[in-house]
Amino acid sequence: MKHLIHTLSLILVISICQQPNTIAQKQRKKQQARIQSAINQAYDQLKDLQEGKNADYIPALAQVNSDFFGIAVVTVDGQVFTKGDIDELFSIQSISKVFTLARVIEDSGATTIEEKVGVDPTGLKFNSIVAVELRKGKEINPFVNPGAIATTSLVKGNTYEAKWNHILETHNAFANRTLEVNQPVYVSEAETNQRNQSIAMLLNSYGRIYFDPAQSTDIYTRQCAINVNARDLAVMAATLANGGTNPLSGSTVVSPQTNAHVLSVMAIAGLYDDAGKWLYHVGLPAKSGVGGGIIAVVPGKFGIAVFAPPLDAQGNSVKGAKAITQIIQTLKANPYLIEPN
Repeated sequence: MKHLIHTLSLILVISICQQPNTIAQKQRKKQQARIQSAINQAYDQLKDLQEGKNADYIPALAQVNSDFFGIAVVTVDGQVFTKGDIDELFSIQSISKVFTLARVIEDSGATTIEEKVGVDPTGLKFNSIVAVELRKGKEINPFVNPGAIATTSLVKGNTYEAKWNHILETHNAFANRTLEVNQPVYVSEAETNQRNQSIAMLLNSYGRIYFDPAQSTDIYTRQCAINVNARDLAVMAATLANGGTNPLSGSTVVSPQTNAHVLSVMAIAGLYDDAGKWLYHVGLPAKSGVGGGIIAVVPGKFGIAVFAPPLDAQGNSVKGAKAITQIIQTLKANPYLIEPN
């Protein structure tokens, strides 16, 4: 009898101990199903959308299949959710500005960017020369081309090769894999980037470029041609969501303080002329690129990325912006959406 009572007591203790784990597992599976369902729903509703067109001022981008459409979400605990063309490689373009900015802030401090580049929106086009002239090279945001070229010039290293290696290593660490340059895109951009070359020379005339202007422009052009896929971008966004620590590798890429500064610039200037509208409706730090990629960050929760080449008039992926908006609304992940008690 005593043995039976002891056995029953042991079973009861084990059952009680396992119950919280069982509840947690059920909640985890429920959350996983919600995320995947939100992705599937957005994909199915938008896959046949024919709005927008590929960037054509860079010849190589105009040749990309406009039907590609991939969505990826990576959580801060390393879960990966995908749908569609997630393995198709494409050039990162302006999304690279995020990670080069992170490198400079991490190595040289937030004040360096604030004083030598600027962090306020320019209120003008991303490739505006007028913005440089009006402010004599000051207050040029890191996510418009003048500010991005200046930021690239600030990357540590005394040579072209040293700066480039530092940039590529940073992108690799954010993506948790070795990335490569899309050579046809790089060559195509290098042959047609006279405007950016002019911007760099104008910045140089005002003392607002911090390395050789021609080489800084070429390094910037090369970083924009780094090849990624939607999953890579989601991992990179998830690293930002996780305070600068890659959720897959567990490695700290940048500090939480650096990460916070980067997210703030993404919030105010990440989607070109539509940054304000985006924050108003979606509430998330985000960054787009004319290669068709777009990322958004839900701090402390997950990163999301979409690849769909056709762009709107501002240079943002049409399907990408719509897909992220819909997924965030479905998951109620807008950090400004506060449900009352």
